[in-house]
Amino acid sequence: MSNQVILAYMDKLPDSLKNEVIDFIEFLLSKNKNAINNEKKRPKFGSAKGRYQISADFDEPLEDFKEYM
Repeated sequence: MSNQVILAYMDKLPDSLKNEVIDFIEFLLSKNKNAINNEKKRPKFGSAKGRYQISADFDEPLEDFKEYM
């Protein structure tokens, strides 16, 4: 639904109901605030620096595969 359609419906409402619509919109925004914020969060490059360590023999062949090499 486009904003123009929503505004057209809002124009037809009396002021008392417009206030209720605004209250409901504020309720929905506060209820879904965490979901909206979580969608926009993106990790920053380098934010995991120092959290993980790769062992010194990471690139060495595994014992389990010696017979295939």
